[in-house]
Amino acid sequence: MNNRTKFGLLGKDISYSFSRKYFSEKFKKLGLTTLKYSNLDIPEIEEFPFLLYHREHEYGGINVTIPYKESVMRYLNEIDADAKKIGAVNTIKITEDNKLVGYNTDYYGFLNSIKPLLKPHHTKALILGTGGASKAIAYALEKLNIEYKFVSRRLGDNNFLYSVLNQQIIEEYTVIINCTPIGTHPNVEEAPDIPYQYISDKHLLFDLIYNPAESKFLSEGKSKGAITKNGYEMLELQAEKSWEIWNL
Repeated sequence: MNNRTKFGLLGKDISYSFSRKYFSEKFKKLGLTTLKYSNLDIPEIEEFPFLLYHREHEYGGINVTIPYKESVMRYLNEIDADAKKIGAVNTIKITEDNKLVGYNTDYYGFLNSIKPLLKPHHTKALILGTGGASKAIAYALEKLNIEYKFVSRRLGDNNFLYSVLNQQIIEEYTVIINCTPIGTHPNVEEAPDIPYQYISDKHLLFDLIYNPAESKFLSEGKSKGAITKNGYEMLELQAEKSWEIWNL
């Protein structure tokens, strides 16, 4: 990784950042005292090139979070095949000749986090939300041979509206993944608007949220006997994958 000492998280309103804490602790543990990880908090994606202007050579890599996983792609020199298929980037490697190469490690993190929990009857999934994260989830589900539908407030391809979710749909789709920010701290009383009364012990509920550790979405599922998991391990796995990419 040569003499590059800076890493960061690109996003908007990201003071809560998992990544900064995770990588700062990692650098300390590894004795990499010259490396720094900071939040690159910008109000508009158009500011991204100015952020790096004349400073590319200082950066080894950048993680990308909400809301820039899709819009950052137009500023990259190359995009890895998986990220291209997904249509979202959450990891940027800056090469020795200062090229920006985009990757997606979200799908890897999710796939390896949910895989141990899957049972033979988990063949269909509902993905709540349609943002950049949900695209990575869909890609991982394809790799796991799980059929899926998105759920959103607007009608689109391959999706259900929240308003049509009924007993039959919930019983058929036994994996439900929350890719929305609904229920994140401090709004811990909120949960995606689905008919929880039809959740059973056949279900697996996965929430990309990790703060709180048990969202209302997960506690509703748990009270019906469902298997539940939050997004913390997924974040750890995608962070480790980012680190691996930066060190290739």
